[in-house]
Amino acid sequence: MRFVEVVLLEPDKHVVALADAYFFPPFQPSLLPRTKGGPVIPTKLPPRRARLVVYNKKSNETSVWIVELSEVHAATRGGHHRGKVISSEVVPDVQPPMDAMEYAECEAVVKDFPPFREAMKKRGIEDMDLVMVDPWCVGYHSDADSPSRRLAKPLIFCRTESDCPMENGYARPVEGIYVLVDMQKMKVIEFEDRKFVPLPPADPLRNYTPGETRGGVDRSDVKPLQIVQPEGPSFRVNGWFVEWQKWNFRVGFTPKEGLVIYSVAYVDGSRGRRPVAHRLSFVEMVVPYGDPNDPHYRKNAFDAGEDGLGKNAHSLKKGCDCLGYIKYFDAHFTNFTGGVETIENCVCLHEEDHGILWKHQDWRTGLAEVRRSRRLTVSFICTVANYEYGFYWHFYQDGKIEAEVKLTGILSLGALQPGESRKYGTMIAPGLYAPVHQHFFVARMDMAIDCKPGEAFNQVVEVNTTIEEPGENNVHNNAFYAEETVLKTEMQAMRDCNPLTARHWIVRNTRTVNRTGQLTGFKLVPGSNCLPLAGSEAKFLRRAAFLKHNLWVTQYSPEERFPGGEFPNQNPRSGEGLATWVKQDRPLEETDIVLWYVFGITHVPRLEDWPVMPVERIGFMLMPHGFFNCSPAVDVPPNACELDTKDNDGKENGVSKSVQNGLLAKL
Repeated sequence: MRFVEVVLLEPDKHVVALADAYFFPPFQPSLLPRTKGGPVIPTKLPPRRARLVVYNKKSNETSVWIVELSEVHAATRGGHHRGKVISSEVVPDVQPPMDAMEYAECEAVVKDFPPFREAMKKRGIEDMDLVMVDPWCVGYHSDADSPSRRLAKPLIFCRTESDCPMENGYARPVEGIYVLVDMQKMKVIEFEDRKFVPLPPADPLRNYTPGETRGGVDRSDVKPLQIVQPEGPSFRVNGWFVEWQKWNFRVGFTPKEGLVIYSVAYVDGSRGRRPVAHRLSFVEMVVPYGDPNDPHYRKNAFDAGEDGLGKNAHSLKKGCDCLGYIKYFDAHFTNFTGGVETIENCVCLHEEDHGILWKHQDWRTGLAEVRRSRRLTVSFICTVANYEYGFYWHFYQDGKIEAEVKLTGILSLGALQPGESRKYGTMIAPGLYAPVHQHFFVARMDMAIDCKPGEAFNQVVEVNTTIEEPGENNVHNNAFYAEETVLKTEMQAMRDCNPLTARHWIVRNTRTVNRTGQLTGFKLVPGSNCLPLAGSEAKFLRRAAFLKHNLWVTQYSPEERFPGGEFPNQNPRSGEGLATWVKQDRPLEETDIVLWYVFGITHVPRLEDWPVMPVERIGFMLMPHGFFNCSPAVDVPPNACELDTKDNDGKENGVSKSVQNGLLAKL
C-alpha cells in the first residue's frame, strides 16, 4: 500500500463561515444566524476527518478513504492518534499521481537495464553516474496508455563530469532511445534504440553556479541591498491566521495545490469584517510542447494532477527567495509509507515596498501628497524536473488581491543531428535546441463577496467596452461606454479574454449596495494570456478540455475541485472535469459562485533563457469594484521619510519652499 495523499477533509463552507464570524476578530453577532433567542453561537466544532488516496501496488487499484481522527492520551498510545474509517471506495480506471520514491526507483531500473547500458555505450557513455533519467507520466494518446497499467516514459540526459554535482545535466539530452517502464512492477517493458543521435558537445555556457558563468567571472559591482524593519512587521500571525492592513485570512497547504488561502476578508470600519473569498488556490497546470517529433509531442505534463505542486515544493532560503522580516510556515506531508515528512520554511510571508500607492501635487501651491504602496506577499516555490514555479498571492492596501506565477529554471531541450535544424524551436547551442511550448495555470476562486454564513447571493457580470455608433448620440465620434451582461448559467459563462474590448468580469453581491446604490463587488482583471495553439484534435486536450476557455464559472459543489478531474494521470475519459460539469448548465444568479481562471504564456525560447531562465511573470488581479464607498487607501499615512522632509523644509520670508518652487515651475 502506498499513501499517495492525506489531506484534511474540509468542513462544509457554512460551518467554516460561521466559525470565522464567531472566532475571528472583530466579533460580529450581526453575521451569525439568528433565532428568537438571539444569534446562534457555535458550541461544537465538526469532527476532524482526513481524506486519503491510497494506491495498492499489488492489485494496481486506487482507493479513497475517509478517516475520522480522535485524539487519545499519550500514556495509552505513545502520543499517537487513533482513527476510525468512515468509508473506503475503490476508484476504477484511474492512476494516482507519481511520487518521488517511484521516480528514484524508475531511474535505478532504467540504468540497470542491459540494453540501455549498451545504447549509452554506443554514445560514448559507460559511467551510469553521469546519466539522468527523468520519469514522465505517459499521458494518454491511445489505448496502450490506459490506466490498466501504471506507466512512465522517461527522458534521458547525460552530464559530462561525474565530480560536479551542480553541473547542468539538462544541457545534454539523449535522443533516439525509447523506454517504457511499468511503474507497478518497476521494470522496463519496452525498449528500442530507434535512432542514433550524437550527444551534443559540452556547452561552455551550460552552467550557472558562481564562478562558472560567462567566462568564469561574476559581477563585482553589486552592492548590498538590505531590507530593514526596525519596529518589526505590520502583520500579525496567530497559528495559521494572518492579519495585515485590514486584511485577514488563513494559510493552508495541500500536496496537490501547494499554498491555499482560506477565509479572505477585509475589516472595513463600521461595516466590520467583510468576506471576499472562501478559498483561493492554484489547482492545475499543463505544459504542452509544440514539436511534433518524438519524444517532444508526448511532453504535456499535468504538474499538479500527475505530480503535485505541494509535494514538489522546497525549503526557501532566507535572504534570497524572500527579503525583509519573514514569517515562514512549514509544510507537512505523508510519504508513501504513511510517515510524516516536513518541508521547513516552505511558505514565505513578508511585506514588500511596491512603489507609489497614490500621489497628487497642486500646481497652484506646489503642495504634494504622496504615499508609498506596501503589499503582503504569501508564496511558495516548487521544482518540477527542470522548471521552477513560484506561486504568489499579493494583498494590497487599496483592496486589491494579485495572483502571480513566476517561471524560471532550465529549458527542456532536444538534441539535433549535425547540420539539422527545426522550425519548432530555437537553436541554443551546437546540436542543442529548445522546443516551443506553453505553460497554462488554473486558479480556482471560491468567492463569497459580502456573504454572511449560509448566504449565497453572488452573481457574475461580464463587462465589455462598446463603441457608440456614429449618429445623434455620438456626433463627435468619440463615444464609448461599458456594457454589462449577466452570466446567467454555466454554459453561458464559458468565456475568453478580449483585450480589444477591455473585457473583465465582476462578482457581485445582489443584496448589498454601496453609498451610490450600486451592488458591491470585486472584478477579475486579466493579465497577458493565451489559448492552446495545438489543434482541436490534439491528444492532450482530451484530458485538458478546460484549456479551451480562459474563464469558467460554476455553482459551488464540494466534489468539483480540480478542472481535469482528480486523477488526470493516464485518464482515458474525454473532457472529464470542468467541461463535463458545466453541461449541467446550473443557474448562476444569486448562488454560490466559483471562478476558474485559466491563464497561460507561450514560450518561444531565447538564447537569453540559457542556461537558466530569468523569471517570467504572469497573473491577474482581483480588484474591488464598488465594494468600498471611496478609495480604501486614502487613510494610509505618510512615510517617515516624507514627514522628515516636511519638517526640514523651513520657510523663507514666510513662504514655503514648496510654494516657491511651484510658482517658479508655473512661471
